[in-house]
Amino acid sequence: MTAAPGTPGRPGAPLLAVHDLQVTRGGRRILEVDELVIRHGEVLTIVGPNGAGKSTLLLALARLLQPERGVITFEGRLLAKADDIAYRRRIGLVLPAPLLLTASVFDNVAAGLRFRGIAAAEIRGRVDDWLARLSIAHLRDRPARQLSSGEAQRASLARAFVLEPRLLLLDEPFASLDPATRAALTDDFERLRSATSATCVMVTHDFDEAVRLGDRMAVLLAGRIRQCDSPERVVASPADADVAAFLGTEARVRGRVVAAGDGLVLVEVGPQSDRDVAARVATLMQSIRPDGTGRDTPGDDGR
Repeated sequence: MTAAPGTPGRPGAPLLAVHDLQVTRGGRRILEVDELVIRHGEVLTIVGPNGAGKSTLLLALARLLQPERGVITFEGRLLAKADDIAYRRRIGLVLPAPLLLTASVFDNVAAGLRFRGIAAAEIRGRVDDWLARLSIAHLRDRPARQLSSGEAQRASLARAFVLEPRLLLLDEPFASLDPATRAALTDDFERLRSATSATCVMVTHDFDEAVRLGDRMAVLLAGRIRQCDSPERVVASPADADVAAFLGTEARVRGRVVAAGDGLVLVEVGPQSDRDVAARVATLMQSIRPDGTGRDTPGDDGR
């Protein structure tokens, strides 16, 4: 794969695109993505229940898992197997449990830069900068095995950010942290990501986190992306009854009241299939309380 230009791509332009991706394990298809486009400078959050295929998708994007079929293009170039090493050098990966070397914090954060043959003076400057940004400069010489879980994840994030990756892939990066540490690290991540304009794909079980951090949010159910849009649109207009059920909110049907009387309302909903309309209406009816009020939507706490 030919090296990409040094300047970042145009904001909003495609950085990575997936087409017809399928992953099978044990004779069972666990992931089937017809199309997914990740844009320069955006944060795409991926949500879904356990077993939906979220981590599998992230590993496939990292080229650490070989799909049964499908193509991935990166910065307009089709990735082949021979490109995997060069591609991985231009992405960052953060896992739920930090995989740190038995070495100091500084050496852990510097490891990727040394692997790329960066000069020692530049390594010192870049590593010290990211240790400071993530508030662990005071831990520079501490052995990684002596870090708390929050400190270890900060070191893991510094190790990823210091490489200035074109694409940062994060799999539940805050899941193992206590609530206070998680909140603080989420604040720092949001600030740093905004300052660097890094392109990120983040898998998370935390719906509030997905809405807060994501420019777009993909809902993955049973191995398929059922909806991918801004978090606000996903919450306001779930694509179908299954998405609505996962989000815990009602599906909405655009329509026009054509008649009303005797306690009944006739609504024209447009050219949708009978099955789809029935599913949406059933979900809508389930969301209405006996007193006629609607069920609360996720995060609808008045803020």
